[in-house]
Amino acid sequence: MQKLTISEIENKLSFITEQTDPFIKQLELDDRKGAKSLLLKWNRKMERDQKEKTKFHEMCYFENKYRKQGFQNIAGIDEVGRGPLAGPVVAAAVILPADFYLPGIDDSKKLTEQKREEFARMICEKALAVGIGLIDVDVIDSINILEASKKAMLSSISELSIKPDFLLIDAVKLTTPYPQEAIIKGDAKSVSIAAASIVAKVTRDRLMKDLDKEYPEYGFSQNMGYGTKEHLLAIEKYGVTKYHRKSFSPVKDAKIRE
Repeated sequence: MQKLTISEIENKLSFITEQTDPFIKQLELDDRKGAKSLLLKWNRKMERDQKEKTKFHEMCYFENKYRKQGFQNIAGIDEVGRGPLAGPVVAAAVILPADFYLPGIDDSKKLTEQKREEFARMICEKALAVGIGLIDVDVIDSINILEASKKAMLSSISELSIKPDFLLIDAVKLTTPYPQEAIIKGDAKSVSIAAASIVAKVTRDRLMKDLDKEYPEYGFSQNMGYGTKEHLLAIEKYGVTKYHRKSFSPVKDAKIRE
């Protein structure tokens, strides 16, 4: 074949998604180091893409199971922010259409910040409904973090513009009139829960970045309220703010910032 430049090969490969494409067979005969490197990179990408597709279909198991039983508006629910020393706990409820397809979706903790932001935008664009529940530190301190997390989840359900007929919930059971299934590590097993996990995480991270502008000493835009070494040193030096959870150690033993 007429040899293309390495740049031309790279451009052409970006449009090829099948191993059986004739160009791949031709490229296998190209003995240039640059060409071999691009082919290896393309093959690895195809393997990664196939794994993501397989994983996505596996994560549709619960949604498909309940759709076969006649349920249509299946809401995935998850929360983020149980462990931090500061900031609210945030939950999201997401109802996805039956034809939703987003390979690569996973538990929000397994994704980069850039990928979470990208996926959150796509989820909100394609979802039938998205609800957000936020419980602030005063409530967390008064009823404990587990109950506050459940309260955030219930709030997110109430914020849905479409009434759900079934709930898929990460780990916990809720007192609601809707039939439900609680799934341990659901954000890695259910596409709907994973979507809720991503939306909740992105929402909370944005809130913590806003708090960082008010109290930059604590590094909220980096630690998101978790008890990192730098955060703990800032608490020791400056005291705790109104956004810190006073019922959490070591916050409860720290001085109140004036």
